[in-house]
Amino acid sequence: MDLTLRVWRQSGPGDKGRFEEYPAPGIASHMSFLEMLDIVNERLTLAGVEPIAFDHDCREGICGTCGLMIDGRPHGPWEGTATCQLHMREYHDGDTITIEPWRAKGFPHIKDLVVDRRAFDRIVEAGGYITVSAGSAPDANLIPIPKEAAEYAMDAAACIGCGACVAACPNGAAQLFVAAKYSHLSLLPQGQPERWSRAEAMVDTMEHYFGSCSNHGECEAACPKNISLDFIALLNRDYIRAKWKNRRLAGQS
Repeated sequence: MDLTLRVWRQSGPGDKGRFEEYPAPGIASHMSFLEMLDIVNERLTLAGVEPIAFDHDCREGICGTCGLMIDGRPHGPWEGTATCQLHMREYHDGDTITIEPWRAKGFPHIKDLVVDRRAFDRIVEAGGYITVSAGSAPDANLIPIPKEAAEYAMDAAACIGCGACVAACPNGAAQLFVAAKYSHLSLLPQGQPERWSRAEAMVDTMEHYFGSCSNHGECEAACPKNISLDFIALLNRDYIRAKWKNRRLAGQS
C-alpha cells in the first residue's frame, strides 16, 4: 500500500519545528510501524535527506522506548499496544498518518520524535527500590504472600515506563507511572519497611516535573499495558498517610 507520512521534524530544542510530508509507497501490511519507519529512513538516507530520529530498542513491547503520538493518540489506534507492536494492517492504501513526539513539559524535546524522559529515572531513583538487607536469597515459597497481593503487584509491575500516560493527560501528569512503580514494591512484604518514605519521596520528586492528576482517565486509556487507575488511588492514600507518619517519626527523633 502507498501511504503519506506527516512527520514532526525539529533539529533541537531551540528549533521552531514543523511538519514535513514524506511518501511511503510499497508498504507491506505485515510490517510493524517501526519497520515502516525504518524503510522510510533508508529511502531518505539514500536520497541524501537526514533520517527521522525516533526512539526504539527491544521492539517487543517491553522496554517502553518506542513512544510516538500517532494520529493524535499515544502508540496509535490499538488499545493495550505499544508502537512497536502496531502493524500496518491497521491502515489502508492512500492513508495519511501524522506522527509526533510526546508533548509534555516533563519531557523536554531533543530531536524530531525523541524526547528526554529522564524525569522518570529521577522518580525511580527517589524511591523505586528496596534497600533493606534481607541476607542471602531465600526460597521463594518461604515468604508467604497472599495470592491477591502477588497478582496486584504483578499488574503494577507490567508498567514499561513509556510515558504514554503523561502524553495523554491534559495536565501532563505522571501519577499512573508513579503509582505503578510505587505499588509493585509496596504491595509485597519486602517493600513494607520503606513504604512510607518511598511514597513521599516519589511523589515529591514527581511534582517537580509533572502536572497534577485530576482523574480524567486518559492515562489508563492510553496505557499499552492497561495499568489501572486503582493504583493512583492507592498511591494517593499512602502519600497522605506517609506525610502524617513521616512527620510524626521526625518529631520523635
